[in-house]
Amino acid sequence: MLTRTLCLATLILSLGALHAAVPAQPHLVVFLTDDHTLADSGVYGATDVKTPHMDRIARAGLVFDRAFVASPSCAPSRAALLTGLTPARNGAEANHSKPRAEIKKLPAYLKELGYEVVSFGKVSHYQHTADYGFDHWAHDKFHENIAVPNAIAWLRARKSTKPLAFFVGTNWPHVPWPQTGEGYTPAGVRIPPQAVDTAVTRQARAQYYAAVARMDAEMGAVFDAANEVLGANTFFLTTADHGAQWPFAKWSLYDHGIRTPMIAVWPGKIRAGARTDAMVMWTDILPTLIELGGGTAPGGLDGQSFARVLWGETAAHRDRIFTTHSSDGRFNIYPTRSVRTGEWKYIRNLHPEFYYSTHVDLVKAADRPPYFDSWREAAKTDPKAAALLRRYHERPAEELYDLRADPEELNNLAADPRHRARLAELRAEVDSWMKAQGDAGTVFGEPRLLSDPKRADPRDPPAKKKK
Repeated sequence: MLTRTLCLATLILSLGALHAAVPAQPHLVVFLTDDHTLADSGVYGATDVKTPHMDRIARAGLVFDRAFVASPSCAPSRAALLTGLTPARNGAEANHSKPRAEIKKLPAYLKELGYEVVSFGKVSHYQHTADYGFDHWAHDKFHENIAVPNAIAWLRARKSTKPLAFFVGTNWPHVPWPQTGEGYTPAGVRIPPQAVDTAVTRQARAQYYAAVARMDAEMGAVFDAANEVLGANTFFLTTADHGAQWPFAKWSLYDHGIRTPMIAVWPGKIRAGARTDAMVMWTDILPTLIELGGGTAPGGLDGQSFARVLWGETAAHRDRIFTTHSSDGRFNIYPTRSVRTGEWKYIRNLHPEFYYSTHVDLVKAADRPPYFDSWREAAKTDPKAAALLRRYHERPAEELYDLRADPEELNNLAADPRHRARLAELRAEVDSWMKAQGDAGTVFGEPRLLSDPKRADPRDPPAKKKK
């Protein structure tokens, strides 16, 4: 009897010791930036725009060099993050649309694990936040720039002892950009190869960089407050919803549109100063947070946890990335799909007869930056500017890029017979993926056609006559 009692006591003590060794659930802090191209960051090689806070956060954690969003416009991208499902499967395909109400969202998963789940600023798409089930949320209207300071104030005043899942979204560097360069000058900016170098472009780049600087300062403030208030057992992730509002970035499936900055920090858990080439997607964030919080992600999601990448247990995650874009209201009706491997990109423009047009070039778009008119003027006498505008507005049915030789995706190899087999392979992959997703390639809205002489007009509906 004594021996059995001693064995039982030993077992209880062992179980107690094992339980004590299991760390408490980490706090989860996710900081989302808005319309920020990866290349416009010091940690990703930029020299003309400074991101000191982002750079020091990178030194504290793991930098992802190949992270991607599911779609390069705000609502579909954020809905994919918050559901773990791609746009065709969650229902938010066109910009400004919402995922289906019956789909389980990220806050519900984390609440089941005991988390208090809170959102400040642009986390979901504007004023969609109430549909996601956060415990508390605030400041989700367009450019509510009080969101970040109020989020920090809320965090400092918080009394709950629950583990916290804290989502903070800045509106920067989304347009409208600051009125001036705030220290950046037109002479000091780099003009991307897919832009026309005019005085107006340079001034706009300086203003965009000022917006990036504001974003960077808010990122640093949230990171510092989280460390101070929540302590070392805090997982911090920062990433952007897609590229900036420049041609061939936002609303496009080129890398400047879909490849996103991403940095993860967790002192003592994630090696500081590390980088990874593992390919991850925004749909992967939901199952990763569930796993970090002590849960198991359900089957049926498009996302896959990349926790093993965070721990340094593997250098790989996905071998290809599929992305989609459909439309942005009446401004950008141009459905396109892509697959990207480590070395190649295939883009299918579902309707090459459509005229590609976005907020940046439409005359009546309220938030249109000023530089595009200067591109049109330059194109009258500069063949290179004219060719760039044609490439922007008129797109072929298929595009194929060798990303190692051509990272800016300037040389379309789809018609090159040397790459016929690769083109056929990637074409078939997109076919299979669209079928598996139930992606019908729906056209949302009335497109503009290349054959339409009024194609550049925004086609605003006629004003109703007052009685």
